[in-house]
Amino acid sequence: MNLNIQNETSRLRAVVLGTAESNGPVPKLEDAYDPKSIEHIKAGTYPTEHDMVSEMDAVAKIFKKYDVKVFRPEIIKDYNQIFARDIALVIEDKFIKSNILPDREKEIKAIQYVIDQIEENKVYKAPSEDIHFEGGDIMIHNDHIFIGTYKGEDYSDCIVARTNMKGVDYIKSLFPNKTVKEFDLNKSMKDPRDNALHLDCCFQPVGINKAIIHKEGFRDPLDYEYLVDFFGMDNLFHIDKKEMYHMNSNIFSIAEDVVISERNFTRLNTWLRSCNIAVEEVPYAEISKQEGLLRCSTMPLIRD
Repeated sequence: MNLNIQNETSRLRAVVLGTAESNGPVPKLEDAYDPKSIEHIKAGTYPTEHDMVSEMDAVAKIFKKYDVKVFRPEIIKDYNQIFARDIALVIEDKFIKSNILPDREKEIKAIQYVIDQIEENKVYKAPSEDIHFEGGDIMIHNDHIFIGTYKGEDYSDCIVARTNMKGVDYIKSLFPNKTVKEFDLNKSMKDPRDNALHLDCCFQPVGINKAIIHKEGFRDPLDYEYLVDFFGMDNLFHIDKKEMYHMNSNIFSIAEDVVISERNFTRLNTWLRSCNIAVEEVPYAEISKQEGLLRCSTMPLIRD
C-alpha cells in the first residue's frame, strides 16, 4: 500500500473506519476517559451498541458512494474500537503508531492486517513510553503540521491530556522539513464544555483555505491568533461552547469540496454549503456522547 497524506482535505482514496460492533457494556464511571462519557453514564443516556453501529454504517455508505476503500478493525469482543484516529496516523508516506492509554493497546493489533500491507520501513513507533501523542491532536496541512498539546504542570495527572511536548518533538524529528506548530489546549475532566480533548475538538481545516475553530479551546490566546493570521479571519468559522460540546469541528473531509457532517449541525452545514462544499449529512449524535465524532472515528491512509 502506497500511503499518501499531505493534508486534511484532498480527495480520499483509502481509510480505516472504526467499528462499534461488540462495543461492550456501559463503562463504569472510574473507567471512563473523558468528562462527556461520564456525563452520559451518570444520566443513563450512554449510547447503545445498536445505535452506534447504525451511525457508523451510515458513514460507510457515504464512503462507498465516493468509491473510497474502507478498512475496518477486526472485532475484539466487548471492546471499544470506534475511534480509529487515536491509535495511529499517516503523514506523507509514514504510518505512525500512537503512544496511547495503556488500556487501549489492543486496538492497534486489530488493524495489524492493514499495517502488514505497508512497507516495514514506513511504519514508525515512538522509541520510549514517555513520548505521548494521539492522532486527534495531529493535523497535517501541506508544509505545516499542527499539534494539540497540554503544557499544564498537572499533565501527568490529567487523563484528558493525550499529547505532550515530547510527542511534539518526536513528530518534529520525523519531519524536519515541515513547520511544526503546537497549540496549548484547555483541559477539564469536570466539564466537557471546557475540555478540548484533542486539537480536532476545537479546530479543523476544511476546503482549500478555510477552517472551523473554537477560540476558547486554546489556553494561550497567541495560539488562537496564530491561526487567525494563518487562515485569515474571513476564512474561519467560529463555533461557540455549545457547538464545540456537540463536536462541530470534528467533521471529516472526503475532498476539498465534499465533507461528511452530523445532520444536526445546521449552522455549520449552511456555512459549508455557502462555501460551495457539498455536505453529506449523517446521524452521529450518539457517538458524540463519547466526546468524539467523524474525524475521531476515521484514519485516512491515502489521499490524492
